[in-house]
Amino acid sequence: MHGVCQTKYAMHVKRERFVTPRRRIETMEENRAKLIAAARQAFAVKGFAAASMDELTAAVGLTRGALYHNFGDKTGLLAAVVAQLDGEMALRAQAVGATAPNAWEGLLAEASAYIEMALDPQVRRIVLLDGPAFLGDPSRWPSQNACLEMTKQAVAQLIASGVVKPVDSEAAARLLCGAALNAALWVAASDQPDLVLPKAIAAFRLMATGLLAETPPS
Repeated sequence: MHGVCQTKYAMHVKRERFVTPRRRIETMEENRAKLIAAARQAFAVKGFAAASMDELTAAVGLTRGALYHNFGDKTGLLAAVVAQLDGEMALRAQAVGATAPNAWEGLLAEASAYIEMALDPQVRRIVLLDGPAFLGDPSRWPSQNACLEMTKQAVAQLIASGVVKPVDSEAAARLLCGAALNAALWVAASDQPDLVLPKAIAAFRLMATGLLAETPPS
């Protein structure tokens, strides 16, 4: 009987060793998601500088320790929120581009959609205003680098198909991404973003057409 109990206890301990680390990871992921969601709301309403970390963590039933454990500090939390929002922006822009009649119009539609998202309150405040102010140059953000790589691939395909002039694809992609980003920053910083937006998009599209081949294939 004693041996059976020992065996059962050993099996229980083995199960605990297997389950506990996994559950710990799940809990960390849950806490991380809660903090990012709360931060998105707080940063959008109050701005990064004015948002209280004590209020933010209390709102989701967590402590500052959980915040520091998951993000290092308040700036780390902002970086996570910006990355999430920037990723969502890219997906939204891609969805718009997918409805365009061809690859070239799709590329312009994606960029125009990205610029237009500067009117979204969360995007405007968190990504385009507080992001650069507290995280530095947006062109160095990992999310922006991912967008750059996708644009580079799209430009390379357009060059190969003869739609775009034979130009260095990385150079063209960097200029297109930089122009779209700076247009969005301009709209976000404007006192009259609704009036600035169409000007920014029109200028971007006109500038981009300089890449088109003089006699693109039909």
